[in-house]
Amino acid sequence: MLIPHPLLGLRDAEEFVYLGDASLMQRPDPDSPTALTDFCDYVFLRDNPAGVHRELWFHEQGDRSWLVVTRNTLTHEILGAELATDAARPTVTQEPSA
Repeated sequence: MLIPHPLLGLRDAEEFVYLGDASLMQRPDPDSPTALTDFCDYVFLRDNPAGVHRELWFHEQGDRSWLVVTRNTLTHEILGAELATDAARPTVTQEPSA
């Protein structure tokens, strides 16, 4: 399986370590009234999706970057990859000018 690294081009998946669901980048708010339940779910519960899914991969045998890879878990087709730092940035929306 080849992963399209955004900086280095196509790389063999053997260079990477799979971490899991990319939703792990969205940690629960520790000050929330439901923080205990939210953190238990965050740490112990994992989805096992069939189909297109976003995953975290670490380029261990390369530039040591974290990627968010979009992959079809049924066919293992890689649909895209981006640096995790780019994926974690909040989307900026502009307000229409009056």
